Amino acid sequence: MALETEVEALRKVSLFRGIDETKLRLLAFISDRTEYREGERLCSQGEEGDSAFIILSGSANVMVHTDEGEKKVAEVAENSIVGEISILCDVPRTATLVAANDMDVLTVSKDDFLKLLKEFPDISLEVMRTLATRLERTTRDLADARQSVS
Repeated sequence: MALETEVEALRKVSLFRGIDETKLRLLAFISDRTEYREGERLCSQGEEGDSAFIILSGSANVMVHTDEGEKKVAEVAENSIVGEISILCDVPRTATLVAANDMDVLTVSKDDFLKLLKEFPDISLEVMRTLATRLERTTRDLADARQSVS
């Protein structure tokens, strides 16, 4: 995938929608493009988070450890970024990502991602908005689940 194609793909990621093309080119340039085949693990729950994944094509199952074994809790698809929480918060990976089908992924290292956020505060603002939206959705889902149990 050429740099221009990667920039076009990054533009479709909600986190980067408001970011200008120069910064998207930089992000594409500092990222590594990786192909994953169906069933391959991108990362495992509990390991150190050293990178974030930007899904260019395909999808991945989000799996968590439970008492009954690994359980699928979500699916992330193309134009999504995943894994950023562990690199922003210095916590272990909160889930395992397994390719649900063949995937093309841009992997950005923790150091490069943090440098990008430091140099371009507008990207940091978009990251905060995205994380706040996820937190709100998770809180709402948790409240709904508690209410249905009651």
